[in-house]
Amino acid sequence: MTAPVRVMLVDDHTLFRKGLAELLEGRNAIQVVAVTGDPGEALRLASETRPDVAIVDLNMAPHGGLALIRALREAGWGGTSIVLTVSDSSDDMADALASGAQGYLLKDMEPEQVVDAIRRAMRGETVVAPAMTLKLVDLLHPKRGAAARESLLESLTAREREILCHLAQGMTNKAIARALDISHETVKLHVRRILTKLKLSSRVEAAVFAVEHRVAPRTAKTQKPA
Repeated sequence: MTAPVRVMLVDDHTLFRKGLAELLEGRNAIQVVAVTGDPGEALRLASETRPDVAIVDLNMAPHGGLALIRALREAGWGGTSIVLTVSDSSDDMADALASGAQGYLLKDMEPEQVVDAIRRAMRGETVVAPAMTLKLVDLLHPKRGAAARESLLESLTAREREILCHLAQGMTNKAIARALDISHETVKLHVRRILTKLKLSSRVEAAVFAVEHRVAPRTAKTQKPA
């Protein structure tokens, strides 16, 4: 049995902090080991409880969540930091990723999306809220030649292209499986093939690629078989 992901929550809004803790505790694969609204206390708790993931609010007194993320790294904590905030600012996201955060999530996301993002961040992926994908495109400015881009897209089957579009909407594998009436394992296999064919390393990169290149499902006339 896989050990649960140990999570520390740091948010100075008491109601939100307690609600998120209850939500995450209800998931079998997650264990909330520390909860605080004080960045200073968070440093002590990280040393005592050794969480795998720290979910940190962006704007907290006195110095903010990014200062805490940097302090955690300087203190030798080797876990994964994820910012969870109300700010949809591109600059804030860029600052968070530059400070060492593995993810940038928004507080209006669905609970299932937050849980899925935690799990993917633990696998080494950079995770961002679906609403931030276009802004991540602007930050990254990926450069691909038109011919190379078309060649990569043409390598996808109709089903893979359809799943890529769902990835661009921030849907989880389970949500995609339900939408397409296929198994969760089949979706995972398709996602792996998409990443291989597009020469990408994560779902976020695939979503960025899809949005940047305006990928749409093939029409029935031009569809390739799955």
